[in-house]
Amino acid sequence: MPKLRVAVVGVGEFGRNHVRVASQSPRAELRAVVDADPVRAAEVAAANACLALTNARELAGKVDAAIVAVPTSAHADVACALLASGIDVLVEKPMAPDLTAADRLIHAAESHARILQVGHLERFNPAVIALEKVARRPLFFEIHRLSVFSPRSLDIDVVLDLMIHDIDILLSLGPGEIEEIRAAGISILTPKVDIANVRLQFQGGCVANITASRVSTERVRKLRLFQPHQYISVDYARQDAAVFSVGPDRQISFQQLPVAKGEPLALQFDAFLDAVETRQPPKLGGRAARQTLKAALAILAKIEEHSRVVSQSLVSGWKP
Repeated sequence: MPKLRVAVVGVGEFGRNHVRVASQSPRAELRAVVDADPVRAAEVAAANACLALTNARELAGKVDAAIVAVPTSAHADVACALLASGIDVLVEKPMAPDLTAADRLIHAAESHARILQVGHLERFNPAVIALEKVARRPLFFEIHRLSVFSPRSLDIDVVLDLMIHDIDILLSLGPGEIEEIRAAGISILTPKVDIANVRLQFQGGCVANITASRVSTERVRKLRLFQPHQYISVDYARQDAAVFSVGPDRQISFQQLPVAKGEPLALQFDAFLDAVETRQPPKLGGRAARQTLKAALAILAKIEEHSRVVSQSLVSGWKP
């Protein structure tokens, strides 16, 4: 089978990671990179022996598939144009800044019979794949995702930048519909929310506490899941997962889950190529990603509501 012709649209800090993975894949040929900055496009293209372009519309007829890693606000415009020209698309998360734009993407993919995969990277983390095999009836989640400050993705807040990974994983494990959201967040180094804490109550009683920060002094990416007679701990960064179980004799046993370690970005790209080659729905398509985006936006609305309450208290002279 001939190699799939691939382009990367948006070759900023994270886009260059996509360039690296695509250029190293034995299944793909990196044909072009696209960036609004012609100097940056030329630099990356020269390093990878491919075509440099400044407009994604120029890709029509040149590639079979494209990775869209431009700012979130441009996801729908860029990806919809590619889908309309017959190009399959892997678009970075979040898929769009709002549900209207997300619906445009889904409609474009379906109306043009194209593959649309959304880059929720942690779904391809080998530790998460191991978790999916043993999660049966989640009752409680405790999740922390803390990162040091980076100038990347400052066009969106920490919920859409970081927490959305964990929202996606939560929803994929099937705890039910979200019944109640309590959330608070604050801005520290940017005009957007940089730290957020959320409590989700699901139908059926499952509860999830999620904390995300992009102004931490350390990197922490951990998930803890509790279900009947079991506690499961996942470290995203180390790619390991452990299960503590209570047996009928009330003895506690420990098991390290088998994890076939690998780079999530490369595994995600391989899954995208599988979908393109087989024309089968991707592991994470537009409709599933829309549900994740919907939950993330609802969380942001609750954060804004909480901020208004706090502001009103300050204005009215509240004192501790």
